[in-house]
Parts: sequence; structure tokens; C-alpha cells
Amino acid sequence: MARLTKENVDRARATIALYPQMRSAMIPLLHLVQEQDGYVTRDGMEHVAELLELTPAEVYGTASFYEMFKMHPTGRYLVNVCTNISCMLVGGYELLAHLEERLGVSAGATTADGMFTLEEVECIAACTDAPCLLVNYRTFGPLTNRDADTLIDDLAAGRLAETVPVHGVTNRVKTRRFSATPGAAPAAAGTAALDAEGAASPPGPGATEPQSKDETSPTRKPEPGR
Repeated sequence: MARLTKENVDRARATIALYPQMRSAMIPLLHLVQEQDGYVTRDGMEHVAELLELTPAEVYGTASFYEMFKMHPTGRYLVNVCTNISCMLVGGYELLAHLEERLGVSAGATTADGMFTLEEVECIAACTDAPCLLVNYRTFGPLTNRDADTLIDDLAAGRLAETVPVHGVTNRVKTRRFSATPGAAPAAAGTAALDAEGAASPPGPGATEPQSKDETSPTRKPEPGR
């Protein structure tokens, strides 16, 4: 477990400056902790508490309320298989069972190599694409068992790195950075920087304006309204 790095402390302080009350920055800072470590660590929560002048218990109370914040080590790819009514009727449980066999873990567990965490979840609001699943909160469906195998192969081989960032990364689009300083002009448009693992980090804290997306995948359908 680790506290925020110096770079991320700078990002955290700039994010805090965007809010009239410091504690309002808690959720963005928790996302920053999860982006850095892949899950919300105890040290990270304590550091957030220090930065916001709160108690660790207050930060834990918020982090533990939201399902998206993971309080334990999580795989590079978090696979959420929907088994709610629409998916259940067209093979959601069968898809989950197939992935349990394929990955060699039960729902709620992580593969030994740390690559995949498999979870069973309730409705993911993609009923027209049932049976479906999320990978790091990106929707894929409808899926056959063969489609699911192809998806797992592509993720493991890094072929979807431009579509699905590693767990915890919150930004994967070209952005125009906006300064946290009142009256300052926005920075020139640019792309999110890639780290050594090929995962993008937000170019800086604060608001960003999407410029373009490339989320094409043979097993992914565009989400409604996009």
C-alpha cells in the first residue's frame, strides 16, 4: 500500500482548488488513489483524509458506500457479468459459468496472474444487448461463449488497450485541459499521456473536454445515445 505520489499530490491539490468546500473533492481524490494503485488502499484513504482535513473514518465511509471503489486488490481487468432478468432469460448465468471455467476462478475472485477479476452483478442498463458484461465499466454484448473467449483473449494480449484502460484509469480520450486557476486560458488540446504499461492517465485534474474517441471492438456495440 502507498500514499499518493508527489505528482498525484499536485493533481489532488489542484482538484481540491476547484471546489468551494474541500470535502467536495473526496470522490475525485478517491478515483485518483484507485487509478494509482488499482484499488483504494488504506494508506491512500488516510492520505486523502489529510489533504481534505477530514478523519480517515469519514473517507472510508464514502469509499465503502460506492461499488465502483474497490477496497481490495483487483485484477487489471474487472469483468462484471450481468445476471439480472433480461440477461438471465437469454443465458446470463450460463455466460458467467463459462467465464468461471475459462478463467479458473469463481465469481468474486481474481486470477492468479492478477489479470482478471470476475464478478456477478445486477442490471448494467444494457438490456437490449443481453447477455452482456462490463470490462472496467465498458459494455460488451450480446455475447456468446465464443465471443466471451475472444474478448478474454484480446484483453490478455493487449489488443483492446486503446478501448479498455486498466482498472482504475478514468480517462481514455483526447482532451483539452482546463486550468484550475480562475481566468487562466485553457491549455492546448492534446492526448492523455501513456505510462509504461500503455495505460492512459488524465493529463491533469479538473474538467476535460472530450475531443475524440476510438472505442471500436468486434464484440462491442455503441451505447445508446452515443
